[in-house]
Amino acid sequence: MTTSVRAGDAAAAGREERAEALFGWVARHRNGVIWTVVTVLVGIGLLGWRQISNRQGERVASQQLNSARLALDSKNYPLAASELSRISANYSGTRSANEATILLAQTRLAQGQAQQAIEVLKDYASGAPSEYKAQAFGLLGAAYENIGHPREAADAYQQAADAAEMPFLKGQFLSDAGRGWLAVGDTSRARAAYQEIVTKLDSTSVAFEAKVRLGELGTATK
Repeated sequence: MTTSVRAGDAAAAGREERAEALFGWVARHRNGVIWTVVTVLVGIGLLGWRQISNRQGERVASQQLNSARLALDSKNYPLAASELSRISANYSGTRSANEATILLAQTRLAQGQAQQAIEVLKDYASGAPSEYKAQAFGLLGAAYENIGHPREAADAYQQAADAAEMPFLKGQFLSDAGRGWLAVGDTSRARAAYQEIVTKLDSTSVAFEAKVRLGELGTATK
């Protein structure tokens, strides 16, 4: 029993010594401790403010995006393009801004303004979030195709296919890329695009066309 008491007293004394050493260290480095605490608190405050600001920005951008969609559905393309451009510029990084950029490109294409659609997409597509990348490159391919630049269109369609997750989209983009490569006489890339459809995406709606194209290119298919 005596041994247990002594062991407990020794442990308590040890804790007191450690506490005194800690308090002494804090007293000697008071200024540094204060600045560290202040820095941490400021960081936490800024993080909280940023999260609140982001949520508010997303909410406002979403409301404005709904308004732009109504203008687009009404075929009021100039108004839709103006609102979508503003959302894309003012709320960069939000989901609504990404959707606005895609819709803006679609609006430009609907207006017959392929070059303006290219200006919207050429820098955006490569850095777009994964869920928007395939659509962005697909629209970019369509815009290049509309102005008679098949090589650039084929390259954009190929990148759209690489980014697409759904088989039917991947197959369609590969088919579009193959058409572009054929237009510039690059039969090797065209064959590769069609062969990928046949071997990996045989169940998609473009598989039959791919087999026909491969047959025209002199490639045996099963």
